[in-house]
Amino acid sequence: MQLNRYVLLPLAISAALVMAPAQAETPQEILDGYTAQAKTEDAAFSVFDAARGKLLFNNTHGNDWSCASCHTQNPADTGKHAKTDKPIEPLAPSANAERFTSPKKVEKWFKRNCNDVLDRTCTTLEKGDVLTYLLTIK
Repeated sequence: MQLNRYVLLPLAISAALVMAPAQAETPQEILDGYTAQAKTEDAAFSVFDAARGKLLFNNTHGNDWSCASCHTQNPADTGKHAKTDKPIEPLAPSANAERFTSPKKVEKWFKRNCNDVLDRTCTTLEKGDVLTYLLTIK
């Protein structure tokens, strides 16, 4: 019995999808994506700055909250939500290997938290600076 391509092709695709592992990215790969984006936004861009990222993370910006309000001054520690007291897993990738491994989740996280802290979305420079800072936490 000979199977035609209309049967074999869907079977082959299904098998490949089942056998393929989920593609997680590393925090560095996500940072590399921000680097490429920053270069398209500003030809003079060269590198992100961990010191700027630390300042953005720890300081308040017109609201009562900073990133550290929930994530603590040490992002390798477990935090808690400032309003709900709900525990928050460590933010630093060195303390939580799941952090910054999904571009979709990273963008969702930045969107929500930048709006809470800054009352606006973060720029690519701000995202890259904060991630660069978080990658320095050991």
